[in-house]
Amino acid sequence: MSKEISTPRAPQVPRIPRGTSDILPTEIFLWRDIEAKARRLLSTYNFQEIRTPVFEETALFKRSLGQTSDVVNKQLLELVSGKDEGCALRPEGTASVVRSYIENSLDRQQALTKLFYLGPMFRGERPQKGRSRQFHQIGVEAIGPNTATPYLDAEIIALNVELLRTLGVRDFRLKINTLGSAQDKESFSGALRKALHADAAKLCEDCRDRFERNVFRILDCKNSGCRAVVAGLKPGHEHLSEESRAYYVRLKEILKNLGVEFEEVPSLVRGLDYYTHTVFEITQPSLGSQDAISAGGRYNNLVAQLGGPQVDAVGFACGVERILLAMPADARPPQERLKAYVVALDEHVFPKAFRILQQLRGAGIAGDINYKVSSMKSQMRSADKSGSRYVVILGEEEDKKGVVALKDMTTGEQQEVKEDKLITTLSDKG
Repeated sequence: MSKEISTPRAPQVPRIPRGTSDILPTEIFLWRDIEAKARRLLSTYNFQEIRTPVFEETALFKRSLGQTSDVVNKQLLELVSGKDEGCALRPEGTASVVRSYIENSLDRQQALTKLFYLGPMFRGERPQKGRSRQFHQIGVEAIGPNTATPYLDAEIIALNVELLRTLGVRDFRLKINTLGSAQDKESFSGALRKALHADAAKLCEDCRDRFERNVFRILDCKNSGCRAVVAGLKPGHEHLSEESRAYYVRLKEILKNLGVEFEEVPSLVRGLDYYTHTVFEITQPSLGSQDAISAGGRYNNLVAQLGGPQVDAVGFACGVERILLAMPADARPPQERLKAYVVALDEHVFPKAFRILQQLRGAGIAGDINYKVSSMKSQMRSADKSGSRYVVILGEEEDKKGVVALKDMTTGEQQEVKEDKLITTLSDKG
């Protein structure tokens, strides 16, 4: 009886986790350009970079974002095994920066601490255009005692606008509002519940839950039924104290003096519990329903709430993926090209060609080589695929004469260059 031979199964090809994406070499230059431009601009405003861990104790986010926020209740990605138990991947940057500010006593180093960060954030939400489980943000935080001034709010908003312009984003809209003080905000939440009570049954399931635990989130729900209910509310600023009204009026005056165009949206709120006074959002219509590209506001009580000193704070965060989606093609920088690709025509000259390559790199000229000597046609094809501007060709004849053939891949022109003049020649070509 013959024994059946089983065919071995091909190994399953690994796949990237849902809601994440690879940033490939063909796109990474865009990310690097955004990061470089952001760093340059932020430094002119005297912001310094900070890097915090990508995970923190879960309690930090629950205390800062609020037990009633959707981020904590539905979107927090917790690490629940081994030594990481009790930790969660950061869903935003502010809580981590504030934790670091307190833990490292940054308030003792300067009156106003101005920090910025760039990096990945994580939320366990349903992936869709512009909303991934791993996404990236550029954020700023200005923290310090007695810094609750509309001038600092205006600076942060103006910086946010200038950052987007610097990165090539166009046709965006800046929306502003005020929630007032913590006491004003409490009055506002009570007024909202009273106004919404009669139509509570028309709200979506999430908003019926938000009615008690976080009524402000109903105002920015995307559900059509909820939007219809909210449209009839016409919320105003009746809940504001005279001091909060004056603060908001002064902020608007400063923004106008700076030439920053804005739209007042009384229904604009932020979904995180820590916001008080100024809140703002920047949207871009090309992004569709998820059109927010940046958002921020003031949070004067968060540092003290987390056990630190009573200091004021204001900040914002931009979504890098959304910036890329909103960036028009003509605003994208050209991809950096390799400067020189070295071609060795036979094994005999390869050691010399390899040495020339290292000399070019030592002079700061980006170069590469085909490490397997093959036909001229094959190597020129490799040079073309590399995107190199120039090809440095070394064969037996060039070796005897102490020269190389330098070919411009854009024009097709070719010239002989002495070996000791190659670096200077390539440097002069820019």
